[in-house]
Amino acid sequence: MLWSSVAFAQDAAAKSPSFLEQMFPFIFLFIVLWFLMIRPQQKKMKLHNEFLNNLKRGDEVLTSGGIYGVVEGLNDRFVTLEIANDTKIRILKNQIVSSAKEEVKK
Repeated sequence: MLWSSVAFAQDAAAKSPSFLEQMFPFIFLFIVLWFLMIRPQQKKMKLHNEFLNNLKRGDEVLTSGGIYGVVEGLNDRFVTLEIANDTKIRILKNQIVSSAKEEVKK
């Protein structure tokens, strides 16, 4: 008699959790990663794209390579920077990191 009750108890404990119960920890981790990593990065990218779209001639900027320059010309993809008197370079627009005025404030 004792043997059969133990067998029933093991059978009841052997029931596997549902698919949703198994996926809950992964869903929870994804939500946490979304709010801690992905969402802030998307906001930062959006602000950077707005900054690049609002660039105009005469703005002082810093590039990703650390070059300081004044915007002399713009088109959709490239920016011409004057980095010294009569010295101009042409770089990709997305290589501009920030305004030089913002960096001075920091």
